[in-house]
Amino acid sequence: MQFMVLGINYATASIELREQLAIAPENQQQALQLLLSRLEQGAGAAAEAVILSTCNRTEVVVSGLQAETVVLEWLADFCGLGLADFIEHVYTHRGRDALEHLGRVASGLDSMVLGEPQILGQLKSAFALANACGAVGLELAPAFRQVFAVAKRVRSGTAIGQNPVSVAFAAVSLAQRLFSDLASARVLLVGAGTTIELAAKHLKETGASQLTVANRTLDRANELAGGLGAHAMLLADLPQRLAEFDIVISSTASQLPLIGKGMVEQAMRERKRKPMFMVDMAVPRDIEAQVAELPDAYLYTVDDLNGIIDQNVRLRENEADKALEIIARGVAHYEVRLRERDIADLVVAYRNNTEALCDEQLKKARQMLAAGGDAEQVLESFSRALARKMMHQPSVAMRAAAAQNDESLLQAARKLFGLGEDDSGQRNVDEI
Repeated sequence: MQFMVLGINYATASIELREQLAIAPENQQQALQLLLSRLEQGAGAAAEAVILSTCNRTEVVVSGLQAETVVLEWLADFCGLGLADFIEHVYTHRGRDALEHLGRVASGLDSMVLGEPQILGQLKSAFALANACGAVGLELAPAFRQVFAVAKRVRSGTAIGQNPVSVAFAAVSLAQRLFSDLASARVLLVGAGTTIELAAKHLKETGASQLTVANRTLDRANELAGGLGAHAMLLADLPQRLAEFDIVISSTASQLPLIGKGMVEQAMRERKRKPMFMVDMAVPRDIEAQVAELPDAYLYTVDDLNGIIDQNVRLRENEADKALEIIARGVAHYEVRLRERDIADLVVAYRNNTEALCDEQLKKARQMLAAGGDAEQVLESFSRALARKMMHQPSVAMRAAAAQNDESLLQAARKLFGLGEDDSGQRNVDEI
């Protein structure tokens, strides 16, 4: 397996650093093209790459095992940082370890929220973008297909995905602790992506009924709101309407905060200091960190949600060992497939050579029959000549092995030809 994974995640880097190294969806194609250019300049050959960037991790998968310096320098340049700013937070996996790592990531075993399903969709989207850009080929394409197949088996073969513990679920669980009656709370959902949609579904299940979805475009806000019986609004109207809401849950791909301290301060004055609960699930953050300094404004980020999910995590941890076994079997199976792929050319060459020998002797046999030769004698001559031709090269190799005391090759020959230690014939080896 000639590929490697480099990255940072929630376990190795703070939210501030993850924000700086996050690559927005609208920038990922450009980032991918720049990375490929750097890799190909360094290697002098075509390269493959996939970029995964979520709120909890930025990872780069590239073909080759020696591309670490090129990737790190590209990441530093693209994100406007110095290598010293993040290099000590970077992890690297190569070959088999890289495939196992991707299997854990795709299955949710490497997530902040154990077993969360969103990461698989995010990884598939990252692969789809790379594939559309022509950035994956014989090395990464089959590896990622194996990763997706293993993740599917983990989902179907374990209970790792049961007992919801996603960040969205954790956010709603925290809201339930602070608001005894969610049905009476006015909830604002900022964004219209998968995480917000999941949070909305959890809110509906817990009895919340006064939901509003805010998005840059009203069409997308209406699309999500329509399926929830919720209202829709534009993000541009937030400054005027923020005071209406008791709970604000936000998750967008914005590179800059959408809700600033001044906006919340004004809203709190209008609310006459009635508390507001805010959960920022985005990286980079949608809500300025300074909002937490305001009295009666309770702001939580993704890093604050760990304690909320511990109970269901424990239930999922019981299934993690099963999932790891499935991943290990998947990696072993893929290694076998790679070895089979690597030997395919040799097998084809061997078969072609054997068929050429058969064709050569068959041609001579037909000529003998056409000249009036006895059919039985022609067949016997054909079979013996073919046998001599097919045995010649192996016999030469085995004699050479014996002369050089190469017991490993002789053992391989016995295994290849189905011979025992005591198998022997009456013919002199020099006659072969």
